[in-house]
Amino acid sequence: MNGTVQGHEVVAAVHAEVLDLLDGADEAGVASAVEAAVARREPLLGPAARGSLVQAVLSRISGMGSLEALFADGSVTEVMVNGPGIVFVERHGRLEATDVRIDAVELDRLVERMVAPTGRRVDRSSPWADGRLPDGSRVNVVVQPIALDGPYLTVRRFGERRFTIQDLSEPPVAEVLQRVVSDRCNVVVTGATGSGKTTLLGAMASAVRPHERLVTVEDAAELNIDRVHVVRMEARPPNCEGVGEVTVRDLVRNALRMRPDRIVVGEVRGAEAFDMLQALNTGHDGSLSTCHANGPGDALRRLATMVLMASPGLSVEVADALVAGSVDVVVHMVRAGAARRVSEVLEVRPPGSDPPVRALVVGGCVLPAALATGGADGMDGSRWGR
Repeated sequence: MNGTVQGHEVVAAVHAEVLDLLDGADEAGVASAVEAAVARREPLLGPAARGSLVQAVLSRISGMGSLEALFADGSVTEVMVNGPGIVFVERHGRLEATDVRIDAVELDRLVERMVAPTGRRVDRSSPWADGRLPDGSRVNVVVQPIALDGPYLTVRRFGERRFTIQDLSEPPVAEVLQRVVSDRCNVVVTGATGSGKTTLLGAMASAVRPHERLVTVEDAAELNIDRVHVVRMEARPPNCEGVGEVTVRDLVRNALRMRPDRIVVGEVRGAEAFDMLQALNTGHDGSLSTCHANGPGDALRRLATMVLMASPGLSVEVADALVAGSVDVVVHMVRAGAARRVSEVLEVRPPGSDPPVRALVVGGCVLPAALATGGADGMDGSRWGR
């Protein structure tokens, strides 16, 4: 074949030719039809080149199509399709254009193939959707009219490797985090998109004692926890009639009835914050969650705002007190290139304490306060260091 573009055109043409066979023929029949069509169109191709074209067409029919090779590349952590045309990826923390191009017809088929198994729907009335692919990757789809040049696909890939706390922090910081877990502190992990919040959450959850029962709640399941006794629940959107929705808030409430030793909420971003904080304040110690925030202090303010959104009748002072009485430690993640590391760890002291918070780790360095036990004077009721 002379060039990637020509090969892409042949793949698209053969795919269109065999479309009528997709419903009635079995897998072997479709493969034979594709081989015959490729042979008719490109009779001078050698066996290797012809086999490559056949495989490309079959991938387009039943797999991820033109994206198949990108999904097979273990160095790719994000796949981005910005409408028909060039496909972009993230490798080793850097964005780059690929040789892969995708046309509008194939893109529409990919959107349908990715969204249908998730139970979500995406159309003009519901123009975006989040979901999880069979390999655990997280996918976001946006279509027209919201996506002006769309559809847009963004796929966050998760490798099979399970990260540990030691992989994501310096040794002294890792010791602090191990102690946070063993002391059953209630932890919120914060950071920007792609900073490694969920990865650290899974690492900390994997550091609990083996006999503990973990109940996880996620909007789209992506946590990878190295423990046997894990009960996983995933939210569900409404169906096309607008019924059947199960929210993260519903699942948080239900988790309390499942005899959890620890509750793990993949991400707190709405009214579920109120239910989660109430659960933490009534004896479910050692629970873990994440929250998008620019820093630990910002995360505490965001949590208080979510509480007020869920229960507008509360005062700001009551919301702040609920956060302070429920959250023990905030861990902040940062990203520098491909590296994701713990940058800050903040202890949240009980309501009425002065100061209300205390830094344990700043800039990835452990402070003397982290070596103390039981708070500044050992008598302030802090969970840290008990």
